[in-house]
Amino acid sequence: MALLDLALNSNKEPVPLKDIARRQGIPLHYLEHLIAPLVAAGIAGSTRGARGGLHLLKPPREIKLSEVINLLEGPVAPVGCITNPETCPRSDTCVTRDVWDEVKRAIEGVLESITLQDLVDRHQKKAQSTKAMYHI
Repeated sequence: MALLDLALNSNKEPVPLKDIARRQGIPLHYLEHLIAPLVAAGIAGSTRGARGGLHLLKPPREIKLSEVINLLEGPVAPVGCITNPETCPRSDTCVTRDVWDEVKRAIEGVLESITLQDLVDRHQKKAQSTKAMYHI
């Protein structure tokens, strides 16, 4: 949500982190921790000073959700034995592990196929639908 907010509100000017936190209802201290890996990975940049804030370093169409989720959350495996098969002695023969691996690959496929620009477009479409619904 913070990156979506940044993409929606950044018209070439840095967006103050406190503004994103306020709009999204995210505690500022927590948001600072979320943003740090995104800055370190080169997705967002930070400008200090009175007119400082955050800005995207890549166009939203080049930022895949898979990249963001992997940076902030790590692997999307629903069970630990998918990424660490040695944690279970039955990993090689377990059919439920195979199903969880399919679930992981499906999630990764969805996240890989969606960009930040897709979220911007979806947000704008929903905002227009909501406006049209209330202006009847």
